[in-house]
Amino acid sequence: MKKNPLNVYGKPIEPCSHDPLTGFYRDGCCTTGSEDVGMHTVCIVADDEFLEFSKKRGNDLSTPHPEYMFPGVQNNQKWCLCALRWKEAYDAGFAPNVILEATNQDVLNYIPFEILLEFKHITK
Repeated sequence: MKKNPLNVYGKPIEPCSHDPLTGFYRDGCCTTGSEDVGMHTVCIVADDEFLEFSKKRGNDLSTPHPEYMFPGVQNNQKWCLCALRWKEAYDAGFAPNVILEATNQDVLNYIPFEILLEFKHITK
């Protein structure tokens, strides 16, 4: 795991979610390291359209798998998503909103900041 990860603004990364507990390292943050081949670096706010899209593409995030301590992701929950999965959803028109303060800056190697900014989650 990289020490002191930064978000896409170049500031210390904020937690994405502790309920459900997310992150490759299950630390609540979208931290990454050499073991994380999927680059779980994008903090999303899941929506039903994205979850259905992901399920159809073979990545069922909504079904719980207790044997892996995975509760399943539901509508409006935050989750650390793989960078290339988010890009795939973006290309297909199903990208979920992103919490930029909790999104790892390493994602910028794959997705331009300007695109992520278009999907910035606005808290109401």
